[in-house]
Amino acid sequence: MLFWGGGWSALKILTYELPMDVVVFWRFFLMSLAFVPILFIYKKPLRVSTKALYYIAGSTILNIAFMVSSFYGIKYGFAGAGGVAITTLSPIITFVLVTLIFRKKIYNTQLFGLFLGGIGGYFLLELNAPELFFQGGNLYFVLCALIWAGVTLLAQYSHVHIHPLHYSFIIAVFATIITFAYSYDHHLLRVLQQGYEFWIALIYLAVFGQAIATTIFFIASGKLGSAKTSSFMFLVPVFAVTIASLLLDEQITLHLFIGGILSMVAVYFINKTKNDEET
Repeated sequence: MLFWGGGWSALKILTYELPMDVVVFWRFFLMSLAFVPILFIYKKPLRVSTKALYYIAGSTILNIAFMVSSFYGIKYGFAGAGGVAITTLSPIITFVLVTLIFRKKIYNTQLFGLFLGGIGGYFLLELNAPELFFQGGNLYFVLCALIWAGVTLLAQYSHVHIHPLHYSFIIAVFATIITFAYSYDHHLLRVLQQGYEFWIALIYLAVFGQAIATTIFFIASGKLGSAKTSSFMFLVPVFAVTIASLLLDEQITLHLFIGGILSMVAVYFINKTKNDEET
């Protein structure tokens, strides 16, 4: 959760020097390389079924779209705000999509969670001041939350057909190829002219913020269970805001604090089960 939270500040640093397409390519390229030793250590045979390819293709496109949207959101907005808004709004949007698509019953606690989520989103996105919503990165943050909800759904159902580590690795490879085809003539080697701060941020985002953090999450899920492991996601907004404040001197505003707390409580109630409600 600490690695994921710090990724937003790292991305903010990357937006200072180079255009989006260059940053996105190098992020996926380094991420692909970082997975190689991890896969070697696990020594699981790489098998990809035809059904798995459908999930991989869809998630590759969504992952690229997420990186593009998050780049512009952080470029025009704040790293802390992005880490809070996207992390808390995406689970709420995911729940709404699952409920609508699969027509699942909504319990009272979940309705209460959705209500709190709506209020939290109002504060987070500064909807009381539309000019701030459209001028800052909030519009991109909403788009990121929508995209990541789709990524979450695809990842959930892909586990039947492919191991999560293989899934993440192949997505990174495919995304590298696609983004290279788009940006190869945009002076990709300009990264070699950047200073140490840029490279620390890029390596952190691709290696620690993605490959290593994801691997740790999968290991924890196997030992603690997915439900208990997912509860640690509540720490991501806390780390995102704290790190952005320390590294980027971003202020923790009142609307961000109130919206973040309400949204995290909302996610808690939305994830309560029927047994929890009856208890």
